[in-house]
Amino acid sequence: MNLHALRLFYEVASLGSVTKAAAVLHISQPAVTAQIRNLEKELALTLLSPHGRGVILTEAGGLVYTQAARLFALELEMTRQITAYREGSLGKLRLAATYLPANHLLPAWMAAFKTKHERIEMSLTTSNSRASFNELLHYEADLAFVGGSKEAPEGLLREELLNDELWFVVPAKHPLAGMTVSLALMLQQPFVLREEGSSSRETLFALCRQHQVQLPQIGLQFNGQHETMRAVISGYGATFISALEAAEYIHQQALARVYVEDIYAPNPIAVYRRSDEDLSPASEQFLKHVYALTEIQYGS
Repeated sequence: MNLHALRLFYEVASLGSVTKAAAVLHISQPAVTAQIRNLEKELALTLLSPHGRGVILTEAGGLVYTQAARLFALELEMTRQITAYREGSLGKLRLAATYLPANHLLPAWMAAFKTKHERIEMSLTTSNSRASFNELLHYEADLAFVGGSKEAPEGLLREELLNDELWFVVPAKHPLAGMTVSLALMLQQPFVLREEGSSSRETLFALCRQHQVQLPQIGLQFNGQHETMRAVISGYGATFISALEAAEYIHQQALARVYVEDIYAPNPIAVYRRSDEDLSPASEQFLKHVYALTEIQYGS
């Protein structure tokens, strides 16, 4: 079916006049008439009948008009949705993140974004840095927010959002609480660590190799930072965690920092994306939102 002719027929039937439709569509009246006649010939049906100075629908014309109205309403809705998607106000956004950004940053960022972009479906999965990168590389996430990693794995682009630091912390009443010690002495304590693949664990092990000291004794291991921290708060061992996360518990005197000589462990929070493709409009809008918030809150 000739959709151009169908649209002309629809406009003529809606206005009840070939002359009015031709004026609205900026097409000559003979051209409109010819297109409708071709459509009638194609369908082997009479769609319009003369009525005074205008036209009215035949029974067959009424049937075609009803379906044409549904078709063009669908076309209009498609156009609206495509426009909304292109502008970043409609779509899906899948985020992957490590524990720190997933628990301390992204919930507030996502909530603020959602209030202005209600039609964007958002989801967040929390895992370690290795798993977050894999989600991104395997197209299971659109963006990954990772703490601690300083390099972009092959196939990914990295952009730093804000700076953090990793601290050695112990229970508040631990003998080393608040003291300045050597790395070797610090590592004599049993450690509560995250699972293999976590950035804090990998950073700690890298510091050990760099300073040529033995790796820590792992007394307990958990798959979540919250569990790791709760174990230390309960009175066991030491751990190596984000300053952003530890600061609140140190203030509450549930944890205490241990200052280790000649050790500074930056823990940047960065966003990663695939390097071989453009971001979706929703992803672009969310990143703009995040950039604005981090600039306001952290001066990044």
